Amino acid sequence: MRTVETIAVVFGIVAVWLNARQNVLGWATGLVNVGLYSFIFFKGQLYALMALQIFFFAISVYGWYQWLRGGERHTGVVVTRTPRPIAIAVVIGSVVGTAALGWALGRYTADQQPYLDAGLSVVSMAGQWMMARKYLETWWIWVGVNVVSVPFFLFRGEYPTAFQYAVFLGLAVSGLVQWRRSLAAPA
Repeated sequence: MRTVETIAVVFGIVAVWLNARQNVLGWATGLVNVGLYSFIFFKGQLYALMALQIFFFAISVYGWYQWLRGGERHTGVVVTRTPRPIAIAVVIGSVVGTAALGWALGRYTADQQPYLDAGLSVVSMAGQWMMARKYLETWWIWVGVNVVSVPFFLFRGEYPTAFQYAVFLGLAVSGLVQWRRSLAAPA
């Protein structure tokens, strides 16, 4: 299992590194990462995080398309700020989604950490969708997810995954800086 986890970590780090640099190949390498993590989370009885990988697969295809052909002129999306109504919807949806999914996981599964699993999953879905749309604030979401994920996976003894999220934290800060520059650059 450690070998699979290590390979998944490498693909995950490469995917986020490429996404931070607005390189569309980040979506392709992310597909390998989510496939491997689907297996890892199933074995670890983290069902929301496992299901999240299915969402990540779909959003990776969507993001790949958006970055290449999205936008009004079908030439790809550019970095923008999140519109206020979308930001409010993301916050409300994340809170309600976490509560509902956490309750369901706690009641109907053997999930080891139902509310934490749900929160990481729901907030990550919002962050990944925002990344596909190239909303700058996605990187703040990823900073938060990574700050929580590092100790979570350390506690579970999943050291390669904890390491991955520690690297993701640095990449999220880097992505925020780079995307801010891109936003400020003249078109």
